[in-house]
Amino acid sequence: MPKGSEALTNARREEIINACAKLYETMSFKEITMKEIGKETTFTRTSIYNYFHTKEEIFLALLQREYELWNEDLLKLHDENDRLTAAEFASEIARSLEKRSRLLKILSMNHYDMEENSRLEKLTEFKVVYKETIRIMTLCLEKFFPKLSEQGRQSFLYSFLPFMFGIYPYTVVTDKQKEAMAQAGTTYVFLSLYELTESCVRKLLSDP
Repeated sequence: MPKGSEALTNARREEIINACAKLYETMSFKEITMKEIGKETTFTRTSIYNYFHTKEEIFLALLQREYELWNEDLLKLHDENDRLTAAEFASEIARSLEKRSRLLKILSMNHYDMEENSRLEKLTEFKVVYKETIRIMTLCLEKFFPKLSEQGRQSFLYSFLPFMFGIYPYTVVTDKQKEAMAQAGTTYVFLSLYELTESCVRKLLSDP
């Protein structure tokens, strides 16, 4: 880690992550390189390696930040509501993820590569934030659905969290993919991110 104030270190890390996020709006994971990220920062490309060793570490940090933002929304949902029905909770979760399309996109694309090609310390930092997601989600289930057993809560988490990996590719479909499905004789039924997520959460809570 380079010498300097903690504030400077954090500012440069955020600048690198922001550069990656900006590129990800118009480029694919494979197209984005350390060189491309370096072009979007105010310091030299080689300086990036003082903070992140690989492109995957930068994406993992971006995913971590997205989870942190979602955690804030989940905690607000928990703290600001005395009770929620299954339908209301499903709607709130769906709306919270509508704002986190970048999180869902990263999850669906290269999650395994990010973890495999990141240093243990970076992966651990991410897992700490992911653990917090599970903790807050559990608090919500305990508060709003007190009759749900521990096994029921675990079943919900181990069903919904993996389900999140498929939300983006099911709700963001290219014209090329639509044409391929048409040629294959497969009917494409469009469901929005909200509709797909809300339906899943409601189903899981009705059949714990």
